[in-house]
Amino acid sequence: MAFQDFDLIAERRKIDQQRKFRKHIIIGLVFCILVIGAVITVVVVTGKSRGNDGNDHDTNAKHSKKSADDEPKPDDKPKPEPKPEPENKPKPEDKAPDDKPAKQADENKDKTEVNVSSKMVTTMCASTDFKATCEGSLGKFVQDNPSETTQPKDLFKAAISVVSSELDRSMKDPSKFKLDTPEKKEAFDICTKVVHDAVNELNISSNTVGEKDIGALDSQRGELNNWLSAVMSYQQTCIDAIPEGESKEEIKKALKTSTELTSNSLAIVSQMSSILSSFQMPKRLLRSDSRKRSLVEEKFPSWLSVSERKLLKIEPPKQKPDVTVAKDGSGDYNTINDALAKLPQNRQGRYVIFIKEGVYEENVVLTKEMVNITMFGDGSLKTIISGSKNNVDGVPTFKTATFAAEGDGFMAQSIGFENTAGPEKHQAVALRVQSDRSIFLNCHMDGYQDTLYVQAHRQFYRGCYIAGTVDFIFGDAAATLQNCLIYVKKPMDGQKNIVTAQGRSDKRETTGIVIHNCQIMADDELKPVKADFKSYLGRPWKEFSRTIIMETEIDDVIDPEGWLAWDGDFALSTLFYAEYNNKGPGSDTNSRVKWPGFQVINKDEAVKYTVGPFLQGDSWLKGDVGTPVHFDLFNQN
Repeated sequence: MAFQDFDLIAERRKIDQQRKFRKHIIIGLVFCILVIGAVITVVVVTGKSRGNDGNDHDTNAKHSKKSADDEPKPDDKPKPEPKPEPENKPKPEDKAPDDKPAKQADENKDKTEVNVSSKMVTTMCASTDFKATCEGSLGKFVQDNPSETTQPKDLFKAAISVVSSELDRSMKDPSKFKLDTPEKKEAFDICTKVVHDAVNELNISSNTVGEKDIGALDSQRGELNNWLSAVMSYQQTCIDAIPEGESKEEIKKALKTSTELTSNSLAIVSQMSSILSSFQMPKRLLRSDSRKRSLVEEKFPSWLSVSERKLLKIEPPKQKPDVTVAKDGSGDYNTINDALAKLPQNRQGRYVIFIKEGVYEENVVLTKEMVNITMFGDGSLKTIISGSKNNVDGVPTFKTATFAAEGDGFMAQSIGFENTAGPEKHQAVALRVQSDRSIFLNCHMDGYQDTLYVQAHRQFYRGCYIAGTVDFIFGDAAATLQNCLIYVKKPMDGQKNIVTAQGRSDKRETTGIVIHNCQIMADDELKPVKADFKSYLGRPWKEFSRTIIMETEIDDVIDPEGWLAWDGDFALSTLFYAEYNNKGPGSDTNSRVKWPGFQVINKDEAVKYTVGPFLQGDSWLKGDVGTPVHFDLFNQN
């Protein structure tokens, strides 16, 4: 570079001598321009410059960088007078267009958009519990995508997308975890599965936000809360699957950021209306045509036609099944798994499977891809799906389920689900439900510990029989049990019975267990010895556990205190346990626990936990064909 610089200096001095006669002309021109007030800066040649080239200075100098050739050289000191112009110097009108103003305009535009988006980030993150995580993730997104974050919905979408990216990253490399036993490896398989489900549902949520106009976005809060609550549940399911010890702590650490981001997304969605108002969105946008379309869809949901809603009737459905399963060989298939394995590809609408009377000893998983499936049997005590997998034999609780419903829109009617492992085998699930908008009518769930695992999403149970001992209705779904018979069974000596163990881990999750107009009583085996075993309505599995018992008949099998602590004072001030207008000898609340989180609620509060507002039930349970769903409180007095 040094030799090249000195060659340029020698050449320019030669040109100066040949063009010396132009000197006076240039001086005169500069003098005239100065007199008339034009702003012209004469750049004295420093060593590499060809003289005064006439280029304007960059008005935003802090964005310009000097090249190595701009540095003064020892043999190229400024001359006392300007250099003559070379003959071939282009005239002003012949110069190539200078794109600096355009570039500067783009830079200024990007800076403006980043500033606007940064203010939106601050507003959106204000309501979150993990502000640093929120501002860090969304701030980086804004910096990386300045032209894509100028609207509030862009940041709503980004808030969801960053969770997906972080989850994908956190579980991508299993080698960083100490999985040194078969038990840990099997547990990590559960992590892989539920994290995959979480990422899939986050992508659906993100796409939903991206497709909606800003006016319709607020009307999607129910769906977004449902999906994000499920994502929180999936992460907790992963952590719970790992055995206690170093590996569990590693998994917790790996999921820490994604859990915080999920919590932040729930907070942002919960404040969506006020956030939109703070950005001064016109009120008319919040009543857009898409909202009108949504209301129509709520009345006639696309996933459930009028004829399909007839299946919700208590009577056996009249709709002809697509296939029949019969253990005696009289149907299309002998087992339920065979029928599911042969599901038609690219099918449309609801697929109905009739399962004839018999005990089907098989473990069934209705996968995420198997959507809108209906199964109905000859009766919950005649058509029985039976299994015996359990935790004592080394199977993770998640995988002990005799039947697992994961595909959305699942419906079951007049079927029994049982786990026959017995109380000595501890966790042994009869039915695990992850399916969103799932419906169970006149079904029978029988087991001991962990009978019914309401894992995630929105679930409705009507006229079902549910029996067990320890935490036998548990999970983190938004689940409503209506007109159900809940039987407490005889546990092992030294055990206590607990009806529910709800697993809400974030205060903004829209999940909980609602037991409405049911009966809670001792079964025939427990009745004679119920004084020997204490039984409770629930205990807090997670920090923000939420269970509501309302308009339900409670037998004296339930201890007067009503509720049981999990471990010391864990969650006693953050849980939400509520009772409303119950009856029966076990319903007296005068001797109930005095925890900060326990309440006897009034009618206005109880209405919030009816099927409509709690499950968004108007959009997928309501129909004109006598569906057995009660949307209000049973006693309106």
